[in-house]
Amino acid sequence: MKEEFVVQEEYVSGEERNLTVLKTSRFFAGDGFTVYDCKGQLVFRVDSYGPDARDKDELVLMDPQGRCLLTVKRKRPSLHQRWEGFKGERIDGDKALFSMKRTSLIGRSRASVIVEVYDKPGVEYHIEGCFSQRCCKIYNAAKKLMAEIRRKVDSTTSVMLGKEVFSLCVKPGFDGALAMGLVLVLDQINGENYFESGTTESPGLMKYNFRDSITIF
Repeated sequence: MKEEFVVQEEYVSGEERNLTVLKTSRFFAGDGFTVYDCKGQLVFRVDSYGPDARDKDELVLMDPQGRCLLTVKRKRPSLHQRWEGFKGERIDGDKALFSMKRTSLIGRSRASVIVEVYDKPGVEYHIEGCFSQRCCKIYNAAKKLMAEIRRKVDSTTSVMLGKEVFSLCVKPGFDGALAMGLVLVLDQINGENYFESGTTESPGLMKYNFRDSITIF
């Protein structure tokens, strides 16, 4: 059996980890994220990449202290929205570790995505589901579930929260930093839209407190 691909060894756990991902803006894909563990401790962060960002085609995943863990960069030109991943902070000349692209140009929101790992023949990941609805599963080449993205439910009221906050379940042996890096690319590929059919949320009505509560303002 082939070993799983690892970017940052310290984020590989022998136990399942349930992370809460908070998107810090509703209006632009990739504007920023903060990620918390089940105790409310900050695990990852991505600083704002709004409309005035210098380079919207490159996102950096950091630890709570601001150390660069993983950089994902859009590869142009690419009909399938191909992105590449680099360990730490990317500098010119660095070799990519993996690539990630949609498998089809049709059906953007539900098209599957493939992650190809360079220099590791046979190691790849497939992402199935609909990220815009926060319902995705990440499988390895053996079709084993390695991570799952799903809507988050308020544990005190059983109310499903808005799509700006969601759960990322990372299975034992899978790199949490890699899992979150894939989330960043999925957010970019799907071009977030909070006003699609079936959505009743209004911008500015709610904000999420990661300690399982909603504040109305």
